[in-house]
Amino acid sequence: MDKNPYKIFQEEFPALAARFNDLIEAQRSLQGMDPKTKQLVNIAIQTANCNPKGVEMHSIMAKNLRASREEILGAVIMNLHLSGLATVLECLPAALKGLKAAE
Repeated sequence: MDKNPYKIFQEEFPALAARFNDLIEAQRSLQGMDPKTKQLVNIAIQTANCNPKGVEMHSIMAKNLRASREEILGAVIMNLHLSGLATVLECLPAALKGLKAAE
């Protein structure tokens, strides 16, 4: 199994990773959306950016926050008319992989 790229980032650049983690915590603390919704938005953004690894990781987090399979896959599919079929097809398997990993 390949090493988690985020873990590599943390190991190779610990000071920068710590600052990045501070930014993530600041974003998590924003009011207005519950944590599950924030993860679903992250899945949609990662799909729009054609980042399957990001989709996979945020799918795990969303599932751990009780997001349904339909919600997670729906966040990917929302990009069909914006990002195109190729992007959705690139990211759907990653979402399914994340769902399976969270089981």
